[in-house]
Amino acid sequence: MDTTQLLKGVLDLAVLAVLKDEDGYGYDILRRLREAGLEEVGDASVYGTLRRLFAAGLLTTYVVPSEAGPHRKYYALNAAGRDQLVRSGKTWRSFAGTMDALLEDRGMAA
Repeated sequence: MDTTQLLKGVLDLAVLAVLKDEDGYGYDILRRLREAGLEEVGDASVYGTLRRLFAAGLLTTYVVPSEAGPHRKYYALNAAGRDQLVRSGKTWRSFAGTMDALLEDRGMAA
């Protein structure tokens, strides 16, 4: 199965989840996603997702000056983003549970 297609459907949720406990800048968020097992996620996809989530009012941003390079734009979950994370997390768990049950019923459990 092409995981890039699956990623498109869940990248918003993955980015919100990575920001749940700690703010991050673009490359840091990308690194955390990859370390979590989403190795195939692309740079442009993450940056586009961050812009879209910010435009939707789910993230706030702030800039941190850097002495060793360009300033970094950090992203943080706001209250609306936390609410969306909870809602999307419930939807994902329900969907994943349905798929797990369907696969088990067909003798395809992992």
